[in-house]
Amino acid sequence: MPVATLVIAVLQTRAMRNLYLRKILVVAAFPLCCLGPVLAQSAAKDVHKIAEGVDNHYNHLQTLEAEFNESYRGNGIDRSEGGVLWLKKPRKMRWEYRSPREKLFLSDGKDAWFYVPGEKQVRKEPFQKLEDLRSPLGFLLGKAKLEKELQGLSLATDVVPVDAKNTVLRGVPKALGERISQVQLEISPGNRIELIRIEEADGAVTEYRLSEQKENVKLGDDRFRFSPPPGVETIEGDLSQ
Repeated sequence: MPVATLVIAVLQTRAMRNLYLRKILVVAAFPLCCLGPVLAQSAAKDVHKIAEGVDNHYNHLQTLEAEFNESYRGNGIDRSEGGVLWLKKPRKMRWEYRSPREKLFLSDGKDAWFYVPGEKQVRKEPFQKLEDLRSPLGFLLGKAKLEKELQGLSLATDVVPVDAKNTVLRGVPKALGERISQVQLEISPGNRIELIRIEEADGAVTEYRLSEQKENVKLGDDRFRFSPPPGVETIEGDLSQ
């Protein structure tokens, strides 16, 4: 599935670079055209190092539990929801929404389900056809590599992170390139993804903030199984909301 940075260092690097450029212009008049490729190579190395750290961190995990806050703005809608997320290799995830309304999004590795308690229908879709925006996060517990999953991965130095210690990367997911204009990942110094911001082609923005992350907790497969309650009809189709 799904999917898996140091902002202060990046800002300091930019400040030092500006000072260095001024010294060059005043003292040596060194051609800026020669400096550009060097800076580009340095940024590319930073991105590779950060992405590699995230890959190594998540690819060594078997399970993950976290609290999440999801916000969506677009198409005249502005909503915020929260709950608990569980991920388990391979391709299993459970999004248990608890506020403001209970609902469940679940993948057992084969099929994905979406159910709102009290409703008479549950939606189901084969995991391989899933295009829901939550799916990239689940890939972080697979053998994914950020530089392969996200095209044009780069440092988002123009984005202010929620936590000043973090770094923000941006890229475009290959699987959802026609629907999504970019994905931003806020990454902690410990290589944890703490925020995912998804900007869609139509201007809508979805954000997932992860907190209280617990790694390699014991999770049984039963947590990722779903059986429709009596009297609830199963509808096969698109789970995108």
